[in-house]
Amino acid sequence: MIRDGVPVVEVASRFGVSRQAVHRWLRRYEAQGLGGLADRSHRPPRCSHQMDPTTEVWVLETRRRNPDWGPRRLVHEAVRARVDPTPSRSGVYRALKRAGLIDPGARRRRDRRFKRWERGGAMELWQMDVVGGVLLADGTGAKILTGIDDHSRYVVCAGVMERATSRAVCSHFAEAMRIHGVPQEVLTDNGKVFTGRFAANDIEVLFDRICRENGIDHLLTAPRSPTTTGKIERFHRTLRSEFLTGRVFDDLPSAQAELDAWVGRYNTERPHQALSMATPASRFSPASSRPADASALVGERTGEEWISRKVTTNGIISVAWQEISCGKHRAGRRVDIQLQGPMLQIWDGDELLKTVLRTNGKEVRKKHAARAS
Repeated sequence: MIRDGVPVVEVASRFGVSRQAVHRWLRRYEAQGLGGLADRSHRPPRCSHQMDPTTEVWVLETRRRNPDWGPRRLVHEAVRARVDPTPSRSGVYRALKRAGLIDPGARRRRDRRFKRWERGGAMELWQMDVVGGVLLADGTGAKILTGIDDHSRYVVCAGVMERATSRAVCSHFAEAMRIHGVPQEVLTDNGKVFTGRFAANDIEVLFDRICRENGIDHLLTAPRSPTTTGKIERFHRTLRSEFLTGRVFDDLPSAQAELDAWVGRYNTERPHQALSMATPASRFSPASSRPADASALVGERTGEEWISRKVTTNGIISVAWQEISCGKHRAGRRVDIQLQGPMLQIWDGDELLKTVLRTNGKEVRKKHAARAS
């Protein structure tokens, strides 16, 4: 038609195409003949947001060596490794998805009912808990007392123990305070090693006593509210996946040594997403306050201020003819009494049963406590 002198605009209108398309077809026909008019792919020759092949290889290889790293961590490591061009988070996600390294259906959205909170400075609050999962070569297991600073996510305590007894837990707690200082508050769940809140009688356990003697406010979670201690629970997830899973330790000392090395890397090298990829050590500063008071952990109760009494069948002990009830369920047990001037503190092992005032000034018969607390 064009050879017949029909204008391009009229040809385009007759066939319902643009005049640019007609000009394009003419160029292809002149260059390649009829073969140039065959249908072609409409895919663009290049994509402006397509990841550079060299960068994509780096992303996929780094992810293969570190399967726990997500897009945010991979971008952070790419910046540290000076990968050029630096990929974006969405670009890394698409690359991992293309390679089948991410299951889009496995992503969990954060429950909007949960509100994030954080203390304003280091040493204002420690979250503490006990976690199991330490396997030893002899077939037994062990537990770990964990503690994390709420503001910095710095691990202040990671103590391995054969059993989570009151004395073992409090020994690790006291050691953490000796190293880092005394926090203003400590947040725990309602476990028996932490509180006597749900005991039959109103008692003060050893952990509570150490908090009281060091001026620490001991905060407790509401029952069945694990999200209150969310930071320590999230740390347990990392601890299991990156350190405990699939490992068997020779004994407690070797487990503690390896855990200390891992915690050191966690605090100083591992970037934390909640801290905008900073390390916990960059936000943590130990307290410069008074040294921790760990006198409650003194092993032998043999000083002049300690005496011992056996609980009678009706749950009573007598100190200088003053009768004090310890409960019938403790009949036959030997309890320790600490003489503190006008006060008496009655202990059953590491459990402080009660503190009472003396009702008279009579001489106390010195039958000393002869066993370790």
